[in-house]
Amino acid sequence: MAEPWIKARFAVVGGGIAGVTCAETLAAECPDESIVLITASALIKAVTNYQKVSHTLETFDVEERPSAQVESECPSVQVLHTVVTSLESEKKILHTAAGQQISYDKLCICTGGRPKLIPGQNQNVIGIRDTESVKEFQRKLSKATRVMIVGNGGIATELVYEVEGCDVLWIIKDRSISSTFVDEGAGQFFLPHLNEEKKEAAPTVKRQKYTVGDGGSTEAQGDGTTLGGALGPDWATCRQMKGSAPVSHRVHVEYNVEVTRVMTIQEVAQAGLNPLEPESLATSMNSEWPVYVELTNGQVYGCDLVVSATGVAPHTDPFLSGNSFEVAEDGGLKVNDKLQTSVSDVFAAGDVCTASWERADLWLQMRLWTQARQMGCYAARSMVAAVKGEIISLDICFELFAHVTKFFGYKVVLLGLFNAQGLGNDYELLLRVTKGEEYVKVVLHDGRLVGAILIGETDMEETLENLALNRTDLTPFKDHLLDPAVDIDDFFD
Repeated sequence: MAEPWIKARFAVVGGGIAGVTCAETLAAECPDESIVLITASALIKAVTNYQKVSHTLETFDVEERPSAQVESECPSVQVLHTVVTSLESEKKILHTAAGQQISYDKLCICTGGRPKLIPGQNQNVIGIRDTESVKEFQRKLSKATRVMIVGNGGIATELVYEVEGCDVLWIIKDRSISSTFVDEGAGQFFLPHLNEEKKEAAPTVKRQKYTVGDGGSTEAQGDGTTLGGALGPDWATCRQMKGSAPVSHRVHVEYNVEVTRVMTIQEVAQAGLNPLEPESLATSMNSEWPVYVELTNGQVYGCDLVVSATGVAPHTDPFLSGNSFEVAEDGGLKVNDKLQTSVSDVFAAGDVCTASWERADLWLQMRLWTQARQMGCYAARSMVAAVKGEIISLDICFELFAHVTKFFGYKVVLLGLFNAQGLGNDYELLLRVTKGEEYVKVVLHDGRLVGAILIGETDMEETLENLALNRTDLTPFKDHLLDPAVDIDDFFD
């Protein structure tokens, strides 16, 4: 039976990257203080193989672990496998679905986000956010010959590349692929790889995965809609994403469209609509599909499965009622430059929060695993500083946006205002493109480097990062900055 009353110096809600990083950092900073980590899933997301590549760039693996392992590695942390149902912030008490009351001095909310699902209720429409939703996708995909992927961000891009043995309809609201991360030029660079045979994966996978046997649920009992921690980097590369079709990989992209409605075959007939088949996928025509989607361009397509990968909304539901949180336009809890919310002694980190301080010119918030780790760590340090009455400075990671990922088998590095965000037409672009090998774009504003996209093994990220952080005037050098004959590392050493 669950212990009904628990008192802790620090409480952290959320078993994803932000929450676990926060709890582990608290344990390292204050090993003698009591810490409670509340997680809806039996699996938590732990950061491993962390490497600081440069001042702001970092790489790491995400390992799924049983939540009990955190307790063994951090003796001051008590893990509760349950769901928070409400918060009494004036009394500093959390209530859980297991009937527990948790009293805290400082609280950090790291509950992440919920997938934004496309409109329409249908069992063949799913969102992908955590391990359990990926398992459901794999199960349904194994019987599918055609899948529709709606969205143009990281998860959508990875899925389009990883799915095999299945035709793919990629529905995007933009005029180029992967535009959440890269510009139209980079989208054109990736296009030839959409229908290529995927390179055979290496026999070993560096990201270890822990799985729970079929005999037990990995989710806590609550409202039936609880989510585990968000997926980490390279989440798809070590999982089988294979359908039942004899084709290996065919992709059809519909540009500049959104989903109007999801329908059954009966609803299509009642509406007098005529489903079409993309010419490139016509050989996979079925007489009847389990689900149909009408798009804003009037096209109606049928498929076995629809994946809604249109982003996430901050998961704040258990905390707002009866509390005076300031909420941003995007639904996140507003936090200041110490990651404090508007409620006394309550902090927030990761996808659930919205950075509301006066941000550095070259930093922007994107709900990514790298920022979840950074925020979780910084929130813990801020909580400790608040307890000790100390003042800490804003971490350098909030000076320059920096992210490393992989799309279509290529290393992708994003720095600063990589898509000239907020600059209007007041910027200059430098480009270097080698077909099939690299794509380099540098954004200049007033002669200074303010952003960059690096695709491929360019080895330029650290130098460009330093130029951005140092606000170096590149006016005399810009004609040679991307010249492959010039070693810019030595040039600016």
